[in-house]
Amino acid sequence: MTATPAGITYAEYLRLGDLLGAQRPLSDLHDEMLFIVIHQTKELWLKQMLHEVALATRLVADDRFAEAYKALSRVSRIQAVMTMSWDVLATLTPVDYNAFRSVLGTSSGFQSAQFRELEFRLGIKDPKFLAYQEGGDAGQLRLRAALADPSLWDVANAALARAGFAIGDSDSIRASWLAVYRASERYFELYQLAEKLVDIDDGLAGWRHKHVLTVTRIIGGKKGTGGSAGAAYLESTLTKRAFPELWSLRTEL
Repeated sequence: MTATPAGITYAEYLRLGDLLGAQRPLSDLHDEMLFIVIHQTKELWLKQMLHEVALATRLVADDRFAEAYKALSRVSRIQAVMTMSWDVLATLTPVDYNAFRSVLGTSSGFQSAQFRELEFRLGIKDPKFLAYQEGGDAGQLRLRAALADPSLWDVANAALARAGFAIGDSDSIRASWLAVYRASERYFELYQLAEKLVDIDDGLAGWRHKHVLTVTRIIGGKKGTGGSAGAAYLESTLTKRAFPELWSLRTEL
């Protein structure tokens, strides 16, 4: 029977049967459940962040900055929760993890279409990651759309152009944002937008750093699942920035 809004229960509204039935360990080892729950939770938070970034992108494109700030602040709060969740996973010792690692097979975090889409939607667009999604599947289709669509960084720079700044290459973008910072009272909305973007980049860098520490703590320098380079690859991502010009301009202030 389909529940009506007036009579719907907590479990029905949240579809707890589906949600709580989605944890299906492939071994009988106690700690595999934690591994599954942590990663499923991260995917749910990624879904929410994509939801917020999509809204913020539309709002910035319409010069509705104050409304965009709320969505961007929510993304930053979610990032903090996700980063702290690595501490929970770190309770998994190397012995615990190695006991069930073989059941993961070729699955790898590299295959998280939502994480890669978040990078694309922010402005870190690298087509090579399409190779980790099956051709024509829903994940790859979303990534191709994200590559083609204006990113949050694209619409932020377009807003800068509408305010009268010359936007072209990276140097001109940095110079224009630098001018915003130097006249922050005059361009307060753009200045605040820039700081919200830096908050997100800061949160993403913190998440990556904690990821490296957790992986190193659990598997050391071994390769990751699915043939990934493990901690060595993760360490190479620590300098990635979605909004690099907002970082480099600080030296000139």
